Amino acid sequence: MTTRTGLIWHELFMWHRQGNYSGLMPANYPVQPGTHYETAEGKRRIKNLLDASGFIEQLVPVKVRPATDEELQRVHTPRYIAQLERDNRETEAMAGFDAPYSRGSFDIARLVGGGMVEAVDAILAGTIDRAYLLGRPVGHHAESDEGKGFCLINNAAVGAGHALASGIERIAFVDVDVHHGNGAEEIFYADPRVLTISVHQDHWFPPETGNVADTGKDAGEGFNLNVPLPAGCGFEAYRKAITDVVIPALEAFRPQLIVVPFGVDAGAQDPLGRMILGSNHFRWIAQALSDAADRLCGGRMLVTHEGGYNEATSPFMALAVIETIVGASSGVVDPYGAIMDSMPGHELLPHQAEAIDAAAANLETLHRALGAAVAA
Repeated sequence: MTTRTGLIWHELFMWHRQGNYSGLMPANYPVQPGTHYETAEGKRRIKNLLDASGFIEQLVPVKVRPATDEELQRVHTPRYIAQLERDNRETEAMAGFDAPYSRGSFDIARLVGGGMVEAVDAILAGTIDRAYLLGRPVGHHAESDEGKGFCLINNAAVGAGHALASGIERIAFVDVDVHHGNGAEEIFYADPRVLTISVHQDHWFPPETGNVADTGKDAGEGFNLNVPLPAGCGFEAYRKAITDVVIPALEAFRPQLIVVPFGVDAGAQDPLGRMILGSNHFRWIAQALSDAADRLCGGRMLVTHEGGYNEATSPFMALAVIETIVGASSGVVDPYGAIMDSMPGHELLPHQAEAIDAAAANLETLHRALGAAVAA
């Protein structure tokens, strides 16, 4: 089934720069200047592939405009927004741990946030079914009072915050970036209206987050699920994580909107991940989540493109995701697909299954929380 899928994109998103970096290091002696891992080229290649293949015609352009302070402060503190605004005219600034930016980047981040708000309005109005953000700065590591991991504003959370303010009562996050979805977890950790799920590489980034024992607090106890996977996982581990943890959690929670921070940095050959997925595996994940959205919330789904740092392979992985949520084919064959499908390591190993089963045990905590909410 073909869906009306909005694309949140603007050329200005590509004008964000972290500053003078080489990889993850500031380019000061003895580090020779180069480029940061998160580049405009990496995202622009995805847009170029959409254009070159003609698949861009399957997408509905979503208007972008600057998010207001009120819209940002639904999920971020006034102090943090004021910091970003103050430092936005500096040549180089730092939003928090590993989150550099440069002059004007916060203006661009406001445009991304405003695009998310507009997309949510369009979804709730029924003019589109779902939306895909292809934007920078990326967002899923940004917490309420601090940027992290290349992220200034938590774009996905801004969209969710607006949906809650617009009357949506239950939202589920499913973060499948290779790095932990710490931002939404921290922002909504005590909020029973928001189920946050993260499937990520264990003990990777941010440090000391994403543990299986972290299940929420206060009224939000039970509404956070982490699935920390051992490094080196292939498709069968991800299939089990989605089948045994994510889908049962969504079925129990029955969200009215599903938000998916979707990184493709769990892809083989990505410099910032240690997993071995390919475009066909990401396509399967996207299909499973799209099917859940169709069953549970009228197809309403908001997808944000997060990580993916191999400029050669990421466009094909992202295209597979976008094709799947649209429900149509571009006709493009991923030249890396067969290589990644045939890589050794896609079988499920005992230590991987054990980690996923430990995460699945927390479904009981979710069920108890849902039962208590009904009783109340």
